[in-house]
Amino acid sequence: MTPKISLEFFPPQNLEGSFRLWDTIHALAPLDPRFVSVTYGAGGTTRDLTRDAVRTINKATGLTVAAHLTCVDATREETLEIANEYAAAGVTEIVALRGDPPKGSGRFEPHPQGFANSVELIEALSATGKFTLRVGAYPDIHPEARGAQADIDWLKAKLDAGAAEAITQFFFEAETFLRFRDRCAKAGIDKPIIPGILPIENWKGARNFAFRCGASVPAWLDDAFSKAERDGREDLLATALCTELCSDLIDEGVDSLHFYTLNRPELTRDVCHALGVTPRVQLENVA
Repeated sequence: MTPKISLEFFPPQNLEGSFRLWDTIHALAPLDPRFVSVTYGAGGTTRDLTRDAVRTINKATGLTVAAHLTCVDATREETLEIANEYAAAGVTEIVALRGDPPKGSGRFEPHPQGFANSVELIEALSATGKFTLRVGAYPDIHPEARGAQADIDWLKAKLDAGAAEAITQFFFEAETFLRFRDRCAKAGIDKPIIPGILPIENWKGARNFAFRCGASVPAWLDDAFSKAERDGREDLLATALCTELCSDLIDEGVDSLHFYTLNRPELTRDVCHALGVTPRVQLENVA
């Protein structure tokens, strides 16, 4: 079975970043993703950049764009105004997230006139009738969660509030996702849960990111990348491991994969090709 794919980008913060984003889009758009998403920085720091990138990708490429939207450091009115601007621009898909607090500020604190959490945000967006909504899910326990069951209960609340699908945080072993999927089914969750896949461009960076977001890091991965670095074969190892992870998921009935591209197309493209996801469309309007 050839999987359907979706892709995540982050908004460029300078001219070099803009070229890198468009190079990534050019390289990966022919794979015909279901949608592409554009992230929001911690504490809403890239709010305007995200908005600009979403509008430009939507207008210039013909790709279905899902804008990340959080409720950090904004009133309800401000947040819904951004959503309405997206709808007016033809962007009708949103990844609705609580969002990370600004760096150095500790735990999330709702804005006094803002949404208290992601469920309130999803309810308000759903009530507009304008959007297809997706939410985040955590196969490993979220750093702020009381436990694994609390994560699943919260995911169910978000889906019941109006979200159509969930996209997971990345993970390194297929069993992590499969056990999570089983627990979700047991809890009565029947909406699609898309595994989030991180092709490892840089093991040190991926490892640090995993610790920050609570994703477990198998000891064997440290050993494997240590040996690969000595031999200059990190990319080969990363491609092989990511392809194997995706293949294992597909063998267990997973039909959609969401790739965290980090605005670097090579590994994602190579893994997709190995899975049988081949070019189908070409971009014509992007300079």
